[in-house]
Amino acid sequence: MKKFFTLLGVLLLVSVGVMVLFAPAMVEKQHNQVTQHSPYTISEAARKLHDSMIVADMHSDSLLWSRDLSERSDYGHVDLPRLREGNVAIQAFTVVTKSPRGLNYSTNSADALDNITLLSLVQGWPSDTWQSLSERALYQADKLQTLAEAHPDKVRLIRTRNDLDEVLRAREMGRKQLASFLGTEGSHALDGDLGNIQKLYDAGYRMMGLHHFFDNRLGGSLHGESGSRLSFFGRQALAEMNRLGIIIDLSHSSESVVDEVIEMSKTPVVISHTGMQGTCDTPRNISDQLMVRIAEKGGLVGIGFWDAVCDFSPEGIVKTLRYAIDLLGEDHVVLGSDFDGSVTTSIDASELAVLTDIMMQQNFTEMEIRKVMGDNTRRFLLEHLPDA
Repeated sequence: MKKFFTLLGVLLLVSVGVMVLFAPAMVEKQHNQVTQHSPYTISEAARKLHDSMIVADMHSDSLLWSRDLSERSDYGHVDLPRLREGNVAIQAFTVVTKSPRGLNYSTNSADALDNITLLSLVQGWPSDTWQSLSERALYQADKLQTLAEAHPDKVRLIRTRNDLDEVLRAREMGRKQLASFLGTEGSHALDGDLGNIQKLYDAGYRMMGLHHFFDNRLGGSLHGESGSRLSFFGRQALAEMNRLGIIIDLSHSSESVVDEVIEMSKTPVVISHTGMQGTCDTPRNISDQLMVRIAEKGGLVGIGFWDAVCDFSPEGIVKTLRYAIDLLGEDHVVLGSDFDGSVTTSIDASELAVLTDIMMQQNFTEMEIRKVMGDNTRRFLLEHLPDA
C-alpha cells in the first residue's frame, strides 16, 4: 500500500509538471490567434517611411502569458524580436488581473468566476497572486523589469519623460531599444486600497485603466450591470492618480464614468484600445460624442486591431483610423492593438508596416501617418510622464 501511494504521488507530481510545462502554451494558442494569410506585400516607399518613423502601441496584454518575450514565438502577437521587426519604439504593457467567466461585451457580473485565478495556477505564478489582484499586477510588473534587466540593449522600462527621451535619442543613433511602460487593465487591481496606487506607481505603473469587463469599487463598467458613475472611492482614486501624474485610461468604463472623468480629471485622458461606434456599432465602443470630448480635452484614442473595429483586416483597421482622424483630428488618434488580449487579429507586431502601406495607398498625408503610427503617443508621453 505504501508503494502504491508513493507511486500515486510521483504520478501526481509528473502530471502537475506536464501541466505547468505544456498547458500555458496550449491555452494561449487558443486565445491569441492571427488569421492565416499570405505575407503582406509592402511597397519600397512604404517600407522606407515605416522604418523612418517612431511606431508606438498603447495596449498589449503580453505580460499575462508565460511566453519568454525575449524569444521569437510562432504564436501570440508580441515579443521583442517581432516588435523590432515592426519597428516599434514604444510599447505599453497593460496587465490583466481579473477576467469574468463567460466574458462578453454586454453584461458581466463582478461575482462571476475569475479566469485569471485558474490561469495563474496553471502558469505557476507565486501563491500570493492567487488571491490578491494587486499582487498579480506587481508580479507582471516584475516580469517586465526582469526582462529589461536581462536585455538592457533591447528594452527599457520607462518611468519618466527623461527615460523616454534617452531611448528615443539612442534610437536616432541606431540603437533599436524599446521603450516600454506599464498600465493596468482596470483598477480592481487596487484591491480596494487607495494606498496601492502609490505601490503600483513605485513598481513602474504610469497608466491606469479604471475598469475592465465588470463593475468595481470605482464605479460602473461599460460591460457591467450598473452603468453607474464614479463612486466616492472612484473619485478619491482619480484624485490620487492625478496627483501622481498617472495617465487615466477610460477603456471599458461606463459612459457615465467617462462623462464624469472627462470633466473631473486635471489632465487629458486616453482610451488605450477601442473601436469607433460610427464604423462599428457594438456595445464594446462608447459614443462618438464622448470620443470627441476626450479629443477636445487633449486626450488620445487608441484604435484596436480586433473585432472592436468589426472588420479587423488591415484595410478595416485603416478605415477606422481614417474615420477617427476625420472625427477627432490627426493629433488625437493612435494605435491601441490589444495584442495578446485574448483576441484574434489579422497581423502581429512584426507586420505593422502593412498599415503604413495601406494608408499611403489611400492618400493619407505623411503627417497623418507619422502621427497615428507613433508621434502622437510620443508627444503625449513626453508631455504627461513625470519628470525625472
